[in-house]
Amino acid sequence: MPINNSRLVTYSPAYTIVPTYECFNRCSYCNFRSEPGKSPWMSVSDAESILKLLQSENICEILILSGEVHPHSPRREAWFKRIYDLCELALSMGFLPHTNVGPLSFEEMQKLKRVNVSMGLMLEQLTPTLLNSVHRHAPSKLPEIRLQQLQWAGELQIPFTTGLLLGIGETVNDWWETLEAISNLQQRYHHIQEVILQPHSPGHQQTFDAPPFDPHQLPEVIAKARQILPSDITIQIPPNLVKDDRWLLACIEAGARDLGGIGPKDEVNPDYPHVQEQALREILQPAGWELVARLPVYPQFDGWLSGKLQTAVKRWRKTLTPVSLL
Repeated sequence: MPINNSRLVTYSPAYTIVPTYECFNRCSYCNFRSEPGKSPWMSVSDAESILKLLQSENICEILILSGEVHPHSPRREAWFKRIYDLCELALSMGFLPHTNVGPLSFEEMQKLKRVNVSMGLMLEQLTPTLLNSVHRHAPSKLPEIRLQQLQWAGELQIPFTTGLLLGIGETVNDWWETLEAISNLQQRYHHIQEVILQPHSPGHQQTFDAPPFDPHQLPEVIAKARQILPSDITIQIPPNLVKDDRWLLACIEAGARDLGGIGPKDEVNPDYPHVQEQALREILQPAGWELVARLPVYPQFDGWLSGKLQTAVKRWRKTLTPVSLL
């Protein structure tokens, strides 16, 4: 019996490689960072050992997720080279790299395009008022810097993921304004694959003293986002941050159709273990939803990739079942 495509929910079988947790930003809600100089950088040989073990697993995406080294730091060039080398390694070992390491220069994005099938950066919120609170000590969280990344990704034809962090001191109108900005860029460049709606979820490391974003609000936010965003953008929600199964289903009914990368650990929210594939199926299937794997690049963007990247992507598209190709 053919599956009704409108009842598909996707996820990416993924593993996260962290080159370093050190970050010059100090966002007060962060549960990821360590102080500059306090986090050793992952070596290429250590990454290779990890990736060898993963080759026997059903993992296609390697997410390169890093803390930020200051753009004017004397170590910036070495940091960027480490990220590039890790992407190149993952690609050579049969995986599909996706990089999210904070704001990059145009030239850095241009270089990483060679070894990534897609990239990403959360806008979080575009309101400048957060520079007086949660982003007071986070120079790279200037709204214009982050919005510039989305524009450059469009100019460079990089398939891109972005998103909003909900509940960090912004207003409801800020949500809609940020989504409108994403929509405007999409109408110009058509390069955004997914928008993540991520509810603030307190962790053990943060200093931001605020309650978690109410997941009961999420379906309403998703429904409004679905009205604002063009239809060729998929809305993603992290299922480990929506603890109630009924509200996870409500989010999907409201228009969320992707559950992001599912791996052993959520590095950004380490206090909230990922809900694994089988558990998600047990939630979704009784409600009539079919969970299917996807690649970190959507099929409509394959033509934007270099020949080398297209070869790697085609190999994975043949590996997945036809329904998983979306």
